[in-house]
Amino acid sequence: MKFLGPCIITVTVMTSSLLAQDAPQKWGDWPHWGDQGDGTYRNPVLPGDYSDIDCIRVGSDYYAISSTFQYSPGMVILHSKDLVNWTIAGYAVNDVTEISPELNWDRMRRYARGVWAGAIRYHAGKFWVYFGTPDEGYFMTTAPGPAGPWEPLHRMIKEGGWDDCCPFWDDDGQGYFVGTHFKDGYKTWLYKLTPDGRDIIPDSGVVINEGAKREANKLFKIGDTYYHFYSEFADGGRYVMMQRSKNITGPYTEKRRLSHTQREFHEPNQGGIVQTEAGNWYFLTHHGSGDWEGRPASLLPVTWVDGWPILGGVGEDGVGRMVWSAKKPVQNTAPAAPQSSDEFNGPKLGLQWSWNYQPRMDKWSLTERSGFLRLYAFKPLRSDDLKAAGNTLTQRTMRTSENVATLALDLSGMADGQVAGLAHYAKDTSTIGVRREGGVTTLDVSRSGKFTTGPRITSNHLWLRSTWGLDGLSRWSYSTDGNTFTPFGEPYQLSWGDYRGDRLGIFTFNNKADAGYVDCDSFTYAYESPARRLGEERVPAPKR
Repeated sequence: MKFLGPCIITVTVMTSSLLAQDAPQKWGDWPHWGDQGDGTYRNPVLPGDYSDIDCIRVGSDYYAISSTFQYSPGMVILHSKDLVNWTIAGYAVNDVTEISPELNWDRMRRYARGVWAGAIRYHAGKFWVYFGTPDEGYFMTTAPGPAGPWEPLHRMIKEGGWDDCCPFWDDDGQGYFVGTHFKDGYKTWLYKLTPDGRDIIPDSGVVINEGAKREANKLFKIGDTYYHFYSEFADGGRYVMMQRSKNITGPYTEKRRLSHTQREFHEPNQGGIVQTEAGNWYFLTHHGSGDWEGRPASLLPVTWVDGWPILGGVGEDGVGRMVWSAKKPVQNTAPAAPQSSDEFNGPKLGLQWSWNYQPRMDKWSLTERSGFLRLYAFKPLRSDDLKAAGNTLTQRTMRTSENVATLALDLSGMADGQVAGLAHYAKDTSTIGVRREGGVTTLDVSRSGKFTTGPRITSNHLWLRSTWGLDGLSRWSYSTDGNTFTPFGEPYQLSWGDYRGDRLGIFTFNNKADAGYVDCDSFTYAYESPARRLGEERVPAPKR
């Protein structure tokens, strides 16, 4: 990517009171987020779990990636025309067992592991994604476009203990690769890449940084200067640093702190610095301290001060601080938000969906019954344990003021011993569903494996619903006609765990045998968003 160069030469120093004037009274108190419809935006721009985000611009389009841990497909790719309104464009990893068999449905041993932070770049007419896993090493893949097809994963380093990598191609075409060896004192290594970009040249490595739990590496060249972006940890929090040199291998003797820790704002610290076509600069970052929504993403204006990109508002001390609202980088763009609802009418699942681990492919279908997702039940690794049950289909929950998720099911294919329904889970789990025993179907709710039995369900048609707001307090309800919903069970506080925010899931398993199925007629998830608020989104009604 070619940079136009820093274009802001004057600096407005902002007082701490001015910087904080748009801040929420408490974390998560953002009744309206993203595009405001008046040429401005409010943070976060993605109020869901878009962790370890990185961003680039290709022409007039912006692309971002976000880590996905054990979920399949892996490494989600987002698209935007303005850095504010984002939709899901695809995934870079189709089969996570290319990383390890531990990510398969029959093992499920990579909670909090799997696909960690990476980088996306555009070079030589292709998109390139590089990322690390803490146990298996570094991987890369390429594609002609963000939607793919992405090449099978290629492992560059077969060794655990590495993270947060980034490639860089210099003006002469030579490629470089930077990554942190966190198991060896957080040493940051810079290597040359082979001409095809698929491997490092081992004897080319030099250490350019180390210590202080340094990670979040990115490399840039602006003018004749090389910039190494990273974060570090001190005094109980994480913040952003940068070092620069006239030589890519260093020495990097000049360093500058780009932002404060800002624990009250959940430590914005990892992301991508990107320049618009107009020449302005922005920082798309996650908030690194997870809450029940995960690690959401915000967009901060960048001001260049003495050749350093200060992130957010420039304080009196010259260090960046969180900015909660600003002018949109690109005007007159349509509001948009990540996809959520699915009527299961197409040949593929919607891009919002990912499986908890690689699924058992012969146990689900979109074609056996047209217009339905059929999920077959099979034995979990541990009885009545949602997080040990294969083929749970999931998507992110959003921290917005109004959220209504409704699953419409046909139960006519259920077998004895089968359980099926709607779930929330992260550290804790909660489900509402049905259980068939001795030919009798009963409603039940669970909380971390403890079940409460409800009424018998005599209809084969059932609607299950979760509602929640900015507080993340989910309330379950059910219906047998799709119109009147009856509350059931106690409210459940959505949770954070395994480095992930709460996840919505459609599940079925059978504690006794591989037997039975449910047909999912539709999944409708409507949440407060710029697209809904400004009248640009059609939310399908649950099918009956």
